[in-house]
Amino acid sequence: MKVDMNNIDQLSLDSKEWDHLAQALDKHPHYKVLKRLAPERWLDKERSSRGSASTLKGVILDTETTGMNALTDKVIELGMVVFEYDPQLGQITHVSQVFDELEDPGFPIPAETTAIHHITDEMVKGHRIKDQEVMEALKGVSLVIAHNAAFDRPFVENRWPVFAELPWACSIKDIDWRVNSFGSAKLEYLAMTQGIFYEAHRAETDCWALLEVLNMVLPKTQQSAIQTLFESSAQMQSKVYAIGSPYETKDILKARAYRWSAEIKCWSKTVGSSEKLKEELLWLKHNVYGPRKGAKVEIESLSALERHSERGGKKHLQDLSALTES
Repeated sequence: MKVDMNNIDQLSLDSKEWDHLAQALDKHPHYKVLKRLAPERWLDKERSSRGSASTLKGVILDTETTGMNALTDKVIELGMVVFEYDPQLGQITHVSQVFDELEDPGFPIPAETTAIHHITDEMVKGHRIKDQEVMEALKGVSLVIAHNAAFDRPFVENRWPVFAELPWACSIKDIDWRVNSFGSAKLEYLAMTQGIFYEAHRAETDCWALLEVLNMVLPKTQQSAIQTLFESSAQMQSKVYAIGSPYETKDILKARAYRWSAEIKCWSKTVGSSEKLKEELLWLKHNVYGPRKGAKVEIESLSALERHSERGGKKHLQDLSALTES
């Protein structure tokens, strides 16, 4: 098909012809073509006949709020995409429900937040998210997933306590995007790497975008992003607090991805398996605390029921001097 690029705005092409044109342009090394997010492709998809009896139910969740403080600000939009996941295939097989509702917070929405999500006082006036519908959507859910769950989880737990009873995963924190050669964990960027663009910062749309991202195969592990989240959610994590670490070790702690918490004046890091925990404790023993006796760190055990919430896990002290290499 020959196209006059000077008159492309006057072309009368059907969808297949536009697709062919986009594919041809995308093959050129100087161009990358993005396609608009298309949720309908999931809504039109029948339940996979290949699905196994062990299919799990998950929900992708996003909120829009009046601000950043979960104690004083309120949810004004809740979006959820409920899906089925086949652990044998490592794939999302079906979307079973879509939920999106607005809620009046009872006070004016700050102009600076409206500028981000474009939700106005008039749009939410008199609206109330139906609690029973939220409860129904969550029945049988094995995992709640949010992109930056540490933000969304406290908000929805305050509004609907049932969310505190469910396992959660964070598609930012629980997938190592950098190891998988992605330059950013921002949702819009991740969607673009999959050839998709969309208008961000509305709850349902962000859920659909995350669904597409979770459907990708990660280049390093060669498993889907959604499979990574389901597997990691089943594992216990440990948060290691380097209590009383010498001041002069702050740079090597930072270089090893420890984070400083000013409120408790301590460096901490979250690790996965028990093998990685022991490896981390030995590293601390040799590189931070040295040969001194009585050096201890605090370990907080976190399951998917506590992770990314403001509720802590069980804590205990570990004597580093008692650790051996074997």
